[in-house]
Amino acid sequence: MNSSKSPGLAGFGILKNTTCHTEKKISVFFSIIFMTVGILSNSLAIAILMKAYQRFRQKSKASFLLLASGLVVTDLFGHLINGAIAVFVYASDKDWIRFNQSNILCSVFGICMVFFGLCPLFLGSVMAVERCIGVTKPIFHSTKMTSKHVKMMLTMVCLFAVLIALLPILRFRAYQIQASRTWCFYKTEHVEDWEDRFYLLLFSCLGLLALAISFLCNAVTGITLLRVKFKSQQRQGRSHHFEMIIQLLAIMCVSCICWSPFLVTMARIGINENRAKETCETILFALRMATWNQILDPWVYILLRKAVLKNLYKITRGCCGVHIINLHMWELSSIKNSLKVAAISESPVSSKQINLQPLNSMGQ
Repeated sequence: MNSSKSPGLAGFGILKNTTCHTEKKISVFFSIIFMTVGILSNSLAIAILMKAYQRFRQKSKASFLLLASGLVVTDLFGHLINGAIAVFVYASDKDWIRFNQSNILCSVFGICMVFFGLCPLFLGSVMAVERCIGVTKPIFHSTKMTSKHVKMMLTMVCLFAVLIALLPILRFRAYQIQASRTWCFYKTEHVEDWEDRFYLLLFSCLGLLALAISFLCNAVTGITLLRVKFKSQQRQGRSHHFEMIIQLLAIMCVSCICWSPFLVTMARIGINENRAKETCETILFALRMATWNQILDPWVYILLRKAVLKNLYKITRGCCGVHIINLHMWELSSIKNSLKVAAISESPVSSKQINLQPLNSMGQ
């Protein structure tokens, strides 16, 4: 069936000869498990973030919590919508011809795959930029990064992701059923038209760009926090330094490990004219790895919190047989102390005072 002649049956031609097979019972079982774990994890993370938002009202933490809540809510709906469609497809024995005559379900599935794939990556990069500004320019952050501005950024990111997802529909290009017959996406079989290549490269380049921005901003944030920690003599910022650096490393590792294979695979398909024989299994494996990012994202905020890190610190020191000292630093407000230390390090008056301290001690 030619998709150009029958738009309603786009992508059905690949259903005859399929080299990528999945076991129905196992696939349905794992799809339900992944969807359930993802929904529960993101729901728990939302509850924790909302509780923290009600507890801390300062602008610095409010902006971070709003962005983090937007990311977790996006992951939650991604698991709910995409997971429900995937379970339905598996339960229907992947008989797309029977329940997708008008190609509506495949179009909805493809739009959701693109939107819930790009939107978390965009939000992760925006969070990285926000944290970088908050640490390097705390005064600018406290005056300009208001909750209103953060909500506007969230809206713009979501609208941009929606535009990218709707672009093929606006150009009258239907989303295609993939070779595994379990999901819909851009055309990945026999890509010859420049527009099909453009969609694949656009998706992969935007995703890789978001990862690069996150990596760069998180690296700058981590280096700045380490410099402030070693330069400043105040101990109250150290708990936040330790907590923040661990969170940044975890977020970077999870995003890069989970999303890089899928984005690189899409870019390779968009660039190369002929696909390798193992590409179908490669795409399916990379897609499942990308799905794990939405499962692991909330656990970064659930596990890598101050209270959890404090208990982990106690257990680790106890197992090593070393007495725990100076744990009162964990009880202080991490965001407030971090901004205070960063602001002091930026202030020229404080630097002069620090430089005069050795001279006064020599004079005495």
